[in-house]
Amino acid sequence: MLAVSALLNNVALLMFLRYTFCSQAVNDANRNLKSYLAVLAVDYVIIVLPTLLIFTVLADWRYECTVGLVLLLLFSTVLKRAYCWPYTEGPHAVRASISSYRVVTMVVAFLCILAVDFRIYPREFAKTETYGTSLMDLGVGSFVLMNAVTSRQARNISSSMSRWKAAFRSTTPLLLLGFARLVTTLSLDYQVHVGEYGVNWNFFFTLAGVSIATSILNVPAKYSGILGSVILVGYWGMYLIGVQVSYYLFFENRPGKQRSKHETRIRICLLSIVFWILTLLIDRHVERISRRMCNLAYVIWVVALNLQVLAMRFLTDNLFGSKVLALERAIDRHLLASFLVANLLTGLVNLSVDTIFVSSSSAILILVWYSWTLCVVMVLLDFSGVKYKFW
Repeated sequence: MLAVSALLNNVALLMFLRYTFCSQAVNDANRNLKSYLAVLAVDYVIIVLPTLLIFTVLADWRYECTVGLVLLLLFSTVLKRAYCWPYTEGPHAVRASISSYRVVTMVVAFLCILAVDFRIYPREFAKTETYGTSLMDLGVGSFVLMNAVTSRQARNISSSMSRWKAAFRSTTPLLLLGFARLVTTLSLDYQVHVGEYGVNWNFFFTLAGVSIATSILNVPAKYSGILGSVILVGYWGMYLIGVQVSYYLFFENRPGKQRSKHETRIRICLLSIVFWILTLLIDRHVERISRRMCNLAYVIWVVALNLQVLAMRFLTDNLFGSKVLALERAIDRHLLASFLVANLLTGLVNLSVDTIFVSSSSAILILVWYSWTLCVVMVLLDFSGVKYKFW
């Protein structure tokens, strides 16, 4: 658990480091494709490339990397005098922090899904079989949770017609993607680890199932966590807990509006500590963490880690304000699209290369090509104004 926490901290710290060199937020005005790609290149070199190295060749130095990044961040912050007093308030400021958290999760996910196929990726980071924790065990849990954080349920915005319409829009593409993945893997005889989802199930079916269950039973945000803790039917219980946590942090007693950042900061830090204490107690005295069963210990652990990343971003708000990076904006606006592109590129690499026999240097080059290509595709998608967001 400590190793996973340190790895996530490193990704967040790299993003914060990039903020210290970012003079202004990315916006729709005064930008062209050439300058946008140039900014993306800087984002990639400071955030994605070091993350890739920390997950692979520098894995044994992860704690040293954390200490080094903290010192470098402090030095660069003082040097650049990046303080922003008073800290930015309002929905845009909170949204910027939530976007950072979501992008940290996605960067970890799209790097790991291909890196795990190479020998250069430490086995301790791969998904556990039954019990235990690893970096990749966070994947689907964090994806479900981060969507719960910004869901209509958490914002307490609901009407019967809009709920069913939103459910149809979100579920249909997910089911189509799920069946497309199933047909593709069967027809190409693509390797599938049955211990992860079973023979025919996959990540997209899980998200669709959560969406369907949420639509059938519309639970008020302030009670959803209680129901989620009681039932814990798969990932739907985690989603409901995420809805109530988000409601408590951002929207309680203010339908459709977000609370002040100072109050939110205190609540996130306290909740993060509480969930970490619960994680340690449940894992030791009740049942060990199991992603495969999505048990209570796993759900609490995923919530604790996600709150940890959120707390880090909110605590550093006075330093960076509400800046938005080019890479951050592109991924945050197209979360599921970025994951879909990452899966397509991963499949392309696996069909073209026998990854298990690739040398370390070749593996790094392939992973650099893969991650850069993915970043460019997402930025081009964002620059063109294409909307591909249905979750």
